[in-house]
Amino acid sequence: MTGIIILAALALFIGVIVFRAANFNPKPQKPAEPMEIDLDGKRAAEDLAKMIRCKTVSHSDEDKMDKTQFDAFKKLLNELYPTVAAASRLSYPSKTGILYRIKGKSGEKRGAVFMSHYDVVPADEAAWEKPAFEGIIEDGYLWGRGTLDTKGTLCGVMEAAEYLLSRGFVPENDIYLAFSGEEELAGQTAPDMVKMFEDEGIALDFVIDEGGAVVDNIFPGVSKPCALVGINEKGIMDARFDITSAGGHASAPPAHTLVGEIADAICKIENNPFPMQITKPVAEMFDTLGRHSTFLYKIIFANLWCFKPVLNMLCKKSGGELNALVRTTVAFTMCGASMASNVLANEAYAVANLRLCGEDTTASAIERLKQTIKNERITVTKLHGTDPCNTSSTDCEQWEKLKSAISQTWPDALVSPYMMIAASDSRHYSRISDRVYRFSCMALTKEERGYIHGNNERIPLGKIADTAKFYVRLMSRF
Repeated sequence: MTGIIILAALALFIGVIVFRAANFNPKPQKPAEPMEIDLDGKRAAEDLAKMIRCKTVSHSDEDKMDKTQFDAFKKLLNELYPTVAAASRLSYPSKTGILYRIKGKSGEKRGAVFMSHYDVVPADEAAWEKPAFEGIIEDGYLWGRGTLDTKGTLCGVMEAAEYLLSRGFVPENDIYLAFSGEEELAGQTAPDMVKMFEDEGIALDFVIDEGGAVVDNIFPGVSKPCALVGINEKGIMDARFDITSAGGHASAPPAHTLVGEIADAICKIENNPFPMQITKPVAEMFDTLGRHSTFLYKIIFANLWCFKPVLNMLCKKSGGELNALVRTTVAFTMCGASMASNVLANEAYAVANLRLCGEDTTASAIERLKQTIKNERITVTKLHGTDPCNTSSTDCEQWEKLKSAISQTWPDALVSPYMMIAASDSRHYSRISDRVYRFSCMALTKEERGYIHGNNERIPLGKIADTAKFYVRLMSRF
């Protein structure tokens, strides 16, 4: 009798799981109406090439920054986009800010912000196939540092604004084109702009910045391209681990050297990852994309109440982006000890970069690290860091406008929220708006994503035009 009850319960359990998976179908979606745009793609590519030739390289040491190049970039924008310059109130807030305000019909103190940054990371030009700052157009590509991150999107914003304004477009509320020249340094320009909006009492209904892109093979079991829009981003923190002793000669070492103790701490942390958290953006991503997955994966994503431990195990084992979406990650990136091979170190250290997920904060993460290593001789301190930012809404008119513009530009793409695992300037805006979205409006292959901050950064010419057209479709809705 007991065996029959167990078999019946097992059959019911399997039936429930299969039934839920079988009914885990894509939600009805109204197709976006086509919006044809006669934008000059050749001109957009040539304009972006001119931007690339401004060598706006960020350096933590300001003396190494060529400020004449930053000034040249500001001047270039007004030359390339005279209609925008004439129709806007232009200001240069903070150290490197460029802010165009396009006045809306309503006269209300509210608006939409289109963000980007024009500073770029250095390039090891000797390792490039073509010069990094000459803006060479060849064989259907534009080469140069910043084509993808993020002068390409800045160019798209300006091309769209010039296109619309030259055709008599007037937004309902104000539109702000907000650009920073120190995003790569996590500089002060974006926070200063946010404070300006706060001080002036301007309500921001919509903010868009770099983030996800249109990508292939990014979600288990999904064959269609996915347009991933970050609705929040993880916190970030650098933590330092230090241990000291009197040092000595390496010929008579203690049972455990300082290096050994630091290594042991590193192994304990890597072998005991932070717990899984299914945050709101990740839950929405699983619910959106999981419905388009194969039946095997639908069984998992339709029944996370049951298969969460399986997903957790798979994520921990595989690492990478999927794992980073569901937990706080710890990446040890720096370490040091003795300066000679036969000298015991009197100090050893390691530095880890953490990306904080969900409920984890800089304070709680430091405490967990201490509890994990269980070594009172090692001090764990926060070098700097910020907590995860607020999550933006996907149940609002602005989200639907963004989805529609994406679908008009990339009709085959599945639009989904996700949690951005990197950091951007938009995190500062989350303090004053719950409609901040992170989307780098390009269809990027895995190879192209690898060019970002890498050698031979380049962009196909057709994608420059697509970016500009996307911004025309989006901006025209405001």
